[in-house]
Amino acid sequence: MSIEPENIFDGSDELIILDGRQSLQAAAIQRGLCRMLKTLGFVTLCELPLKNSRRADIVALGPSGEIWIAEIKSSVADFRADQKWPEYREYCDHLFFAVASDMPMEILPEDTGLIIADKYGAEVIREAPEHKLAAARRKALMLRFARAAALRLQGYSDPGASDL
Repeated sequence: MSIEPENIFDGSDELIILDGRQSLQAAAIQRGLCRMLKTLGFVTLCELPLKNSRRADIVALGPSGEIWIAEIKSSVADFRADQKWPEYREYCDHLFFAVASDMPMEILPEDTGLIIADKYGAEVIREAPEHKLAAARRKALMLRFARAAALRLQGYSDPGASDL
């Protein structure tokens, strides 16, 4: 089964939402954050399934192997409805929340990093504390990241292969 991207155009710039679950605000935060991470030398995967059956909004792999996870919150209601974020900490060296500039920052946990983003870019407002991954967990996560990236790339070049 292939996923057909849905294009959403807001009159000034185009955003692509792949699965329809994401709001326009969340898609804008995701794009801006991924752009910022690329300028820092990171590569990113969105919606990466983790071994604990959770799916991280953005997993970023840094140039020296560090792993960041960013949890996107598009509104106060989104933050209050989803309290799974502590379960991501065991899968990254640094855990961040990524939000729009109009999000009330005081509701976000202080023991996580904070990134403000829009569809053009992002800025780290508060660094995330480091929680170094164990070598075995890092290796397993990097293999998961690599396999997911390769399967997605294969899906773009051969959409019919997903049915095999």
